[in-house]
Amino acid sequence: MDNEHKLRDYLKRATADLRHSRQRVQELEAAAHEPIAIIGMACHYPGGVTDPDGLWDLLIDGRHGIGPFPDDRGWDLEAVSAAASGGGFLHDATDFDAEFFGISAREAVAMDPQQRILLESTWEAIESAHIDPTTLRGSETAVFMGAMAQEYRAGAEDGARGLHLTGNAGSVLSGRIAYTLGLTGPALTVDTACSSSLVALHLASHALRTGECSLALAGGVTVMSTPSTHLEFGRQGGLSADGLCRSFDDAADGTGWSEGVGVLLLERLSDARRNGHRVLAVVRGSAVNQDGASNGLTAPNGPSQQRVIEQALIVARLSADQIDAVEAHGTATTLGDPVEAQALLATYGRARTAERPLLLGSVKSNLSHTQAAAGVAGVIKMVQAIRHGIVPRTLHVDEPNTHVDWSDGTVRLVTGNTPWPDTGQPRRAAVSSFGISGTNAHAVIEQAPADSTHESDEATTTPAPLTPVPLVLSGRTPGALAAQAARLRTALDRSGEPPRLDVLARALATTRTGFTYRAALVTAHPTTVSAGLTALADGTPPPACCDTPRPTPPPPSSSPARAPNAWAWAASCTTPSRRSASPWTRRSPSSRPAYARRCGAPTHPP
Repeated sequence: MDNEHKLRDYLKRATADLRHSRQRVQELEAAAHEPIAIIGMACHYPGGVTDPDGLWDLLIDGRHGIGPFPDDRGWDLEAVSAAASGGGFLHDATDFDAEFFGISAREAVAMDPQQRILLESTWEAIESAHIDPTTLRGSETAVFMGAMAQEYRAGAEDGARGLHLTGNAGSVLSGRIAYTLGLTGPALTVDTACSSSLVALHLASHALRTGECSLALAGGVTVMSTPSTHLEFGRQGGLSADGLCRSFDDAADGTGWSEGVGVLLLERLSDARRNGHRVLAVVRGSAVNQDGASNGLTAPNGPSQQRVIEQALIVARLSADQIDAVEAHGTATTLGDPVEAQALLATYGRARTAERPLLLGSVKSNLSHTQAAAGVAGVIKMVQAIRHGIVPRTLHVDEPNTHVDWSDGTVRLVTGNTPWPDTGQPRRAAVSSFGISGTNAHAVIEQAPADSTHESDEATTTPAPLTPVPLVLSGRTPGALAAQAARLRTALDRSGEPPRLDVLARALATTRTGFTYRAALVTAHPTTVSAGLTALADGTPPPACCDTPRPTPPPPSSSPARAPNAWAWAASCTTPSRRSASPWTRRSPSSRPAYARRCGAPTHPP
């Protein structure tokens, strides 16, 4: 009997251990495939695009951002104009609010403009998630940023001697973000050329799933300090004469080079739900591979592109027919477009019918090729398209590329704004990005779960009519405070509807960093908000306004009780929080105006 009892006890323990092991395996498998939530986005692209909403306006209006070469970088415009008539440029890339980030003027001049604009955009991406960036200090937040070397050099006359090493090091591009914000997760700068930012998204998603970090910043940036990219590609015969990318058009004559920056803030979906963060969309899966020994170092490899697509679908646990649209690489080169289209037909096309084709497009038709920021541009485009339920048109297509067999209709080039197909499933899109070095990336983006969007995100109770609330703003300098008022006014005007004041007030007071110079508009009437913001932005506030530093006691005449509809000093805007109910959270309070010096790029040698 003793042996029988021992055997029974052993079998019970073994059974319990097996159940525990099975549960643990299931948990690990679930974690390895958990969707990654996109909770914040920021971007700057040609055509005056300063945020994702601005990018969406550009796309839905069918506009492009291509224009003449910049005349403030010391380039030989005659030489570069012989290669192309223009490109897509960030004409304010030489401006930087160094004081806001605690950086000296000397060091700012030595910094590659890519470091500067990426630092600003990272701040914006965090605030767009309704998180005060200063609250992330000491957190295990990771940084994965794509970038390519751009040969930036400041002259000796700029007084930047001794600062060039960190100003131009690619590793510092991500490291400076971690240093400035006090982030302790992994920080990597990724250079796989054109696919850099999508590879960065892949690495960030993997780091989140394996528990290496709790939040991750992923994106890419390109600011051209010299015209060498245009000159070299022009010599190879691969440059578009007018700078436009005619993606998948039969008359495509080459790619056009552009600049840009895009940043995403990522979090595991389960954590985003637990923390109450708004989810814009989720990354279901991604994959990265290499062309290997193809028929040329820079030539695309169709079979490798097929394999990276298939692997991304495996990771996402989806089949090809569950993807509604693909944001293509679409460089508009005579070799690249046909190879990519054939790979899409071989993977996505064979899984569907002409009645429900794969919708194909490329943001490069609007922005041209933004290089290390191209992949993230495609992601932001598709997140916005999923949220709005529209697939934007691809520009400059007179006739689809005749080197591609489109006849079966299973892949359709989107040449007009198209409603997202209603399939009864979440909206899903894929994004491709292929590097000139042969590194390919593909990511699957899915509509956010209904319980994670927090679209209403409003106060639980509606206040009584005409209840005054304080709309608070702050800036590190008086000029920055005025600039923030102007940005808020622009954001409210864009919505086209009067704001719900209690929601706006809560967001402004609890999700922004509280800086020294502050002001508040105490009002009960939505119609007075625009006038008050205009007064503060223009420096002509009503008599009751004061933009006093926080330590100074408020004058009696400016108390909210005595001036319910005027700008007033407010001490109530000091509590940062990770949560917000506002759709209007935008750029950092001190956005560029405080730094007056223009950090020009060097002269290109003749």
